[in-house]
Amino acid sequence: MEDTLIYNYSGASSLVKNGALEELFLAQYSEIHKNTDTSCFFWGNVGQPFMLARCLITLSHIVRSSFSLSPFQMALLKDPIVTAGNGRLRFEGFSHCAGVYARIDVMPEGLDGEFPENGTTNVDFNQPMITALGSIRPNEKIMLSVGEKEVGLYKNEEKIIERKVPLPIKWIKGLGTVQVYLSESEKRHSFNRIQTQQLFRAMPKGVIKTDYYLIVRGNKPIFSPVKSAESVCIGGLHRLRLLEPLLPYIDSMQVFPHTHGQSATWQLYMGNIRFCFSLSRESWRGFSGEGALLDSLISEISDEWIDALDKYAYANQSFHPAKLALEENISFEKSENVTARLAAMGLLGYDLDNREFFYRRLPFKLSRIIGLNPRIKNAEKLIEDGKIEMLNNSKERTEARVVGNGVHHTVIIGKERERCTCEWFSKYQGERGPCKHILAVKKLVNI
Repeated sequence: MEDTLIYNYSGASSLVKNGALEELFLAQYSEIHKNTDTSCFFWGNVGQPFMLARCLITLSHIVRSSFSLSPFQMALLKDPIVTAGNGRLRFEGFSHCAGVYARIDVMPEGLDGEFPENGTTNVDFNQPMITALGSIRPNEKIMLSVGEKEVGLYKNEEKIIERKVPLPIKWIKGLGTVQVYLSESEKRHSFNRIQTQQLFRAMPKGVIKTDYYLIVRGNKPIFSPVKSAESVCIGGLHRLRLLEPLLPYIDSMQVFPHTHGQSATWQLYMGNIRFCFSLSRESWRGFSGEGALLDSLISEISDEWIDALDKYAYANQSFHPAKLALEENISFEKSENVTARLAAMGLLGYDLDNREFFYRRLPFKLSRIIGLNPRIKNAEKLIEDGKIEMLNNSKERTEARVVGNGVHHTVIIGKERERCTCEWFSKYQGERGPCKHILAVKKLVNI
């Protein structure tokens, strides 16, 4: 069970009816506590309860879906993560295969309540909770509380007790990677409700195994199997059908492709609620295995720096790499490494509209993150076993020979490019992060 972390909620989430008022309590789980005296992160009214309920149900469907795993693996249901801070509520989660990422942002204008403390927790989405959310009507009012409150779901004299929930380690890895990909994405298209609905109605049926491209002809967006200039590449196009339940309610949709094609993100706008939906390059590739953060995880950054930046981001609820570089008189490259490292630790998410990182601490120990990636473990073992022979190490060029299984690999690291003669690098050319040989050489010479 190395790929799962088992934990208990102290109580179940609940939707409690009190006359005409419904109160939603979201149960909390955390390995770490920023403020142990505060068990509530938000308490108040939601401006669009029906719309939020529809979004939460859609997020739950995404979390329960998989596009590359067996039915047995899919049977392990997972729970989304909720962050309260900076006047906003954010709910986020992955498909079980970690190839689809989704986040609901409830903006300050859509909330009427108090934030006693900023914090992040896991949400217990049991089936009775989904049923209760589905029963919320358009004109009903609910009070939302994020944090540990009452135990149980009280609806028609029914009570839901606590349960064990497995959390995949790939979520923790994927949450860091997808934030970096979001920060490297740019808005390409904006469509109104009618354009969006027409686009989805014309989507090919069934499971789509080949790449499709989003193109615009005149004023009409279409999905085409033929690539053209300024088109957006989409792998596993059928995964977009997870958004169909929300399409009748949206005001508009924007599309944000990654600058190097590693992801495609679709953001739906519904009044004071935004729904961010990001797809990995192909349906069989999860964000957790992309390796976008490996370079930052081997960089030498002191614990004092991490602790100071953690406190700074927690106090401001946002993080600006360029501002950090200017204020601390460090290179932009180092500030980017620090940012990626903080994202890998679960301290940062990324807001596409505001073009900035927001603070959200995952409810897991920071020491858990670095040991999760097998490439880093394998790179460290190469160093420990003395398998690296340095041939050249200068400012312009680093060259090393790495002993493999019956073969020697050559690693060359220059200012503009890094290369390795191993099969992994030959296959992916660095698109899925560096191989273990490049990582080992970089760590050894502290590049």
